[in-house]
Amino acid sequence: MSLLARAAERPLVMGIINVTPDSFSDGGAYDALEQARRLIAEGADVLDIGGESTRPGAEPVSAGAEIARVAPVIAAIAAEWRGAISIDTLKPDVARAAFRAGASVWNDVTALSHAPESLETAADLSGDVILMHMQGEPRTMQAAPHYEDVVAEVETFLLMRAEAAMRAGVARDRIWLDPGIGFGKTLDHNLALIRATGRLASHGFPLLMAASRKRFIAALEEREGADPSVADNRVGGTIAVHLHAIAQGAKMVRVHDVLAMRQALRVWSALEGYD
Repeated sequence: MSLLARAAERPLVMGIINVTPDSFSDGGAYDALEQARRLIAEGADVLDIGGESTRPGAEPVSAGAEIARVAPVIAAIAAEWRGAISIDTLKPDVARAAFRAGASVWNDVTALSHAPESLETAADLSGDVILMHMQGEPRTMQAAPHYEDVVAEVETFLLMRAEAAMRAGVARDRIWLDPGIGFGKTLDHNLALIRATGRLASHGFPLLMAASRKRFIAALEEREGADPSVADNRVGGTIAVHLHAIAQGAKMVRVHDVLAMRQALRVWSALEGYD
């Protein structure tokens, strides 16, 4: 079953598991399988496994090193859980290894543009793909992001990549779009894209919103004199963004804090009359 079919019943929550030594949020300082079990118990619908940090300034790692990080984790989770597992990678070789280990979703921050064979690989894997917008690359994306019209430019890019994926053989109902909050965007760019969730979700492709613990939340806090330098202190802002996005049509949110997000969704749904 595709993720879209699952999302027809209710918005999905994707839990984040970073098996990297330099993640901005959790630094890989935990046992990944135990983290997966906890997120599953908290209500995650999808687990997103990443072996290469995409935080601003991050250095790339080899495909071999990335596979060594993620493949055993995915295999261990798949042996215990029948839910959807996503591989967060821009490399086709890593995606193939992840799918062999048990993944069924490819979450690509380059929207399948990193390698010439990315589109063909996505079609061959026959899983869901998440196409994200990023201006530049992780090492330099926050240096000086610039757009004439951020919403229009991100929208055009995502639709072009979706068309390219379909031409390559990816089924339309397997394609998700992600505006890439925090990836080559200023605070104002991020806010404009979040406000435009309804527009971005109106093209027939399900939308993922991924704002969990992002730096722009801290920037808003700093305007009020707070000091949310610790990523754990951005959970409230994360929930606010994601509830807004879901109300405007987003079908899935990507979060570190599954329990808090699931609780917020449960209360919001009851207030809106969905329960």
